[in-house]
Amino acid sequence: MATAEPTVSTDFVREIVAEDTASGKYGGRVHTRFPPEPNGFLHIGHAKSICLNFGIAAEFGGQCNLRFDDTNPTKEKTDFVDAIQADVKWLGFEWNGEARYASDYFDQLYDWAVQLIKEKRAYVDDLSAEEMRTYRGTLTAPGKESPYRERSVEENLDLFERMKNGEFPDGSRVLRAKGDMKSGNLNMRDPVMYRILHAEHHRTGDKWNIYPMYDWAHGQSDSIEGITHSVCTLEFADHRPLYNWYLDTLEIDHPQQIEFARLQLNYTVLSKRKLTRLVNDGHVAGWDDPRMPSLAGLRRRGYTPEAIRDFCERIGVAKTNSTVDMALLEYCIRQDLNLRARRVMGVLNPLKLVIENYPAGQTEEFEAINNPEDESAGTRMVPFSRELYVERDDFLEDAPRKWHRLAPGKEVRLRYACLVTCNEVIKDENGQVVELRCTWDPESRGGNAPDGRKVRGTIHWVSAPHAIPAEVRLYDRLFATENPDDVDDEGDFTDNLNPNSLEINTHALVEPSLANAEPGERYQFERLGYFCVDLDSTPDNLVFNRTVTLRDSWAKIAAKGD
Repeated sequence: MATAEPTVSTDFVREIVAEDTASGKYGGRVHTRFPPEPNGFLHIGHAKSICLNFGIAAEFGGQCNLRFDDTNPTKEKTDFVDAIQADVKWLGFEWNGEARYASDYFDQLYDWAVQLIKEKRAYVDDLSAEEMRTYRGTLTAPGKESPYRERSVEENLDLFERMKNGEFPDGSRVLRAKGDMKSGNLNMRDPVMYRILHAEHHRTGDKWNIYPMYDWAHGQSDSIEGITHSVCTLEFADHRPLYNWYLDTLEIDHPQQIEFARLQLNYTVLSKRKLTRLVNDGHVAGWDDPRMPSLAGLRRRGYTPEAIRDFCERIGVAKTNSTVDMALLEYCIRQDLNLRARRVMGVLNPLKLVIENYPAGQTEEFEAINNPEDESAGTRMVPFSRELYVERDDFLEDAPRKWHRLAPGKEVRLRYACLVTCNEVIKDENGQVVELRCTWDPESRGGNAPDGRKVRGTIHWVSAPHAIPAEVRLYDRLFATENPDDVDDEGDFTDNLNPNSLEINTHALVEPSLANAEPGERYQFERLGYFCVDLDSTPDNLVFNRTVTLRDSWAKIAAKGD
């Protein structure tokens, strides 16, 4: 069962489950499932469904299955199955028993299809895909029945078995249920149950030459597993009458389908088809690219399962679609990492600073706080020397009056260490500032002014002889516009990709305490943001991914645009 802490909020789905439990429906049982298709990695939208299904099961003392709806072998892979299981566990949930698969039920589904044929409720159709679309009609015009609809039971049974045996080419025939071609719901107009597909399945190999359609497999799989509440997203509301028709016609256990609004997030896409394109077309480095909204990408970027669960809790469960601001997801990870991430100092754009009145060759250490939000995190010692590196952005040669960082004649505080005053600026032959000459106040060790004078500016630094080089990957939002699909008739969503979504910095320097940083560890680089050690990182080549900035810089950009 779920190991994550159950939520305390309520919503209309939980209210339905509570009413059913109180009334004794399903014998008071609560049994949910999370049913992904193994045709890609899970994304942040799936996290909402995972938290909802596993959360409901945990809150009502029930069970939640993990079932792979693997009915399309041309797009499904074992690698996706493995990734999905890893993501669910990473989020903090455990499913009931072994993972299940719709393919586990292919024999039973076939037998049920034969049952419907014998009851004259299903038939083999020879119409082409184009002809079938024409016969189906439109939202305003009824469909018309296929000329093959009244085949005899014997002929349908023979053709269906031969379809299974692989005697016919792909797309030449389908098995359809006898619905109502005049129904206002197009899903009820003789829906397709099986199509011919000569493709090897990732679990059943080449046993099958026909594969069930999602609508045929889904409800019956729920029923076989004893699911009580089949929670799905709003686009399946129009499929519910078909879901119910199949179950009622077969006279088998009938779960209750409940639809909720799927997650829509700005500055990204959550369509599996579009995410697959981003991967296959090389716009990103893979499904776990830290710019992707996939759970693997978010994990690699440094997101925590706690932050994602918090996000899912905050957005709630609604009956109508709406778009959630990416800033909320970023807020959740800032809140979480603020409490757990160890503070360190790193310089992304180094500028050398020499303290002229500090003894050459001398080194001392200053005590630094690991996390002011967590006293148990303790402190560490950081080395200090005559030559340091500071952030180039912390210096201005012609500084305005309210500039509180380094400038000629300005005194600033070096975090945890001392007060220094900039006296001289050294430039190269191109006029580029390459070095600052400063003096320090020896009485200000620890960063406090001995005479109580006010020094408003505090900057971070690293000791030059002790600094460790690092590669820092500065990730930003994948798309430059709130709605990536906002393009003209000739455009494509990829036109809105953010050209600055990744900047690779190879000249960063970090404090020596990071020498043994392990992949996956998260830190706050003081004054810069939250960073995670990347999977590519080694002791000889440290690589950090920026998880999120300390503040919402996009809000400022949007404000300027207004």
